[in-house]
Amino acid sequence: MVSATIADIYRCYIACLNAQDWLSLSRFVTADVEHNGRSFGLAGYRAMLEEDFRQIPDLAFRLDLLIEDTPIIGARLAFDCRPTGLFLGLPVYGRRVSFTENVFYEFRGAKIARVWSVVDKAAIEAQLA
Repeated sequence: MVSATIADIYRCYIACLNAQDWLSLSRFVTADVEHNGRSFGLAGYRAMLEEDFRQIPDLAFRLDLLIEDTPIIGARLAFDCRPTGLFLGLPVYGRRVSFTENVFYEFRGAKIARVWSVVDKAAIEAQLA
């Protein structure tokens, strides 16, 4: 049997997020996961994602670009959605916006241990202008 690459695992992680299958999140993320330099732990990371889906009911993670350099994954995620209120401090209030997120993931074994993420807020600002 051929073992899965971290790119394969990452694609399954994205499917898990899109399905909002929070019980399976621990299959993809370490118990001590960090996000943008903050130690979230699995419970905090899950809470962050759940809050994202509460604020953006039609949230869907679409993989636009994926680069693998084990143990690192670099991805560009594309979003086309309607956040319900303030989003990143911007008055979106249900307007449709499209933007990207550039994100790096460091894997420990077969799980995500650290995440560095930057959302293209300028793209949202331009659409709201």
